[in-house]
Amino acid sequence: MWMKLWSKLSTTILGGAIVIGVTGILSRVLGLVRDRMLASTFGGGGALDPYFAAFKLPDFIFNVLVLGALSSSFIPVFVSYVKKEGGILNRESESWRIANSVLNLLLIVLVGFGILLFIFANRIIPLIAPGFSGEKLTETIHLSRIMLVAIIFFGASNIVSAILNAFKRFFAFALAPVLYNLGIIVGIVFFVPRWGLTGLAYGVVLGAICHLLIQLPGVWKVGFRYKRILDWKNAGVREIGRLMLPRTFGLAVNQIDSLVSTIIATGLAAGSLTQFNFASNLQNFPINVFGVSLAIAVFPVFSEAYASRDMEGFVQHFSTTVRRLLVIIIPVSVLIMVLRAQVVRVVVGARAFDWDATYQTAQMLGIFAISMFSESLIPILARSFYALHETATPVKAATLSVALDVVLAVTLAHFYGIIGVAIAFTLASLVEMTFLLVVLRRRIGQLDDARIVRTTTRIVIASVIAGFVTWGMLHFAAMGIDMHTLVGIFLQGLIAGVVGMIAYVTAASWLHVEEVQVFREWWQRLRKFIRNGTSQPTA
Repeated sequence: MWMKLWSKLSTTILGGAIVIGVTGILSRVLGLVRDRMLASTFGGGGALDPYFAAFKLPDFIFNVLVLGALSSSFIPVFVSYVKKEGGILNRESESWRIANSVLNLLLIVLVGFGILLFIFANRIIPLIAPGFSGEKLTETIHLSRIMLVAIIFFGASNIVSAILNAFKRFFAFALAPVLYNLGIIVGIVFFVPRWGLTGLAYGVVLGAICHLLIQLPGVWKVGFRYKRILDWKNAGVREIGRLMLPRTFGLAVNQIDSLVSTIIATGLAAGSLTQFNFASNLQNFPINVFGVSLAIAVFPVFSEAYASRDMEGFVQHFSTTVRRLLVIIIPVSVLIMVLRAQVVRVVVGARAFDWDATYQTAQMLGIFAISMFSESLIPILARSFYALHETATPVKAATLSVALDVVLAVTLAHFYGIIGVAIAFTLASLVEMTFLLVVLRRRIGQLDDARIVRTTTRIVIASVIAGFVTWGMLHFAAMGIDMHTLVGIFLQGLIAGVVGMIAYVTAASWLHVEEVQVFREWWQRLRKFIRNGTSQPTA
């Protein structure tokens, strides 16, 4: 019975999303614990700014060369070769030859770039953090050099993740970020007291190593064996390289956007970069748990549908995934907007994180909440194009978004400080999502538009109702709770949030939002299946 249940969860779109979502929640909760530990240890002033600034150099290399670029090009090509070979691979399969070649090529490139950046970090970091000087700049350079080591392990881990995704083996892949955050937490608890911020950088490296190790048993089980192969002339490898180029450019553009935000933040009041990153991390919690998990789970299915020329099935999967995402992310974003002060105060509002830092972070979180649905849809829209072996359009969308973000950020930061940077990011995200959606519809044709619009309208109405109920309950709960304690603030937010969600589910059911009923039926079937193993939950 449990094996059947596990198979269902591991090999279906919704099942995969649940596995990724549950472990994603655990990872993100650990991420929030990590951020609270950082806030309580270093505060919301400028002490953590070197740590966040130091991340930008290794992040730039990793995001450009690894994250997204390889997975978005590797999975469609790898899936097509696996499909040609009947889905059963032996050790000499062409699919494994491609995987080993790409892995070895990537490691060579990462090691080469890592060495160069390590040597020239003292010249590059001042460009990333022009507002830093003296000891603060020296510490940022030192931390960046340590964290460059992590990209080697993350590079290998990303290839392993892509293989597991191609085989719809989500558990180890989804658990990897949990181990990464645990590594950083170990760094905070054991390394920071001894080495300060340097210990935090060591924790990042430890987390990257754990991110790789947890996935090795899974990739071994599906048949992968490492070989020293470097067949860059292989047709599959060349196809991955061809698809990577525009995506790599697009990611480079996005990273430039992130660097511009960092450059602006380092020139503002001390702590601005830390507050911006904390607000961004809080925003990314629901985006990664719901949006990214669904995008990752559905990507191999998109790729298979296109490989089989089943465009009707492609559209059906797209529509279902979008509607299931919006039924969750829209009410969550409304509740976060209403409860932003409580969320920030509970998560990072430690004693060292003063009220001014809390206020600034909460305001940015409220602004980010406006574009939370678009940030969640972008990974799904982008992967729709990747499955079609079309990487140029997401690059164009990203370029447009970044150009708009940079112009707005520079302009608005002059008037509103770091909050202006958050406003610019939100507006640019909405533009990027709109561009991708319009072009995808032109490329595919109708995307089950009427059904998506009808469902979205009902979800928005139900979410607005829930927002007003939450706001009212927030003030009502405050009358009977001591708001000067962390427990009091937590209870106020919890009570208001729970009542708001009940209001949303009630309103959505009354408005006949189909996805609410689908989740309810799926949950009932899942419970019945767990009890007697006779009824299988639908995907």
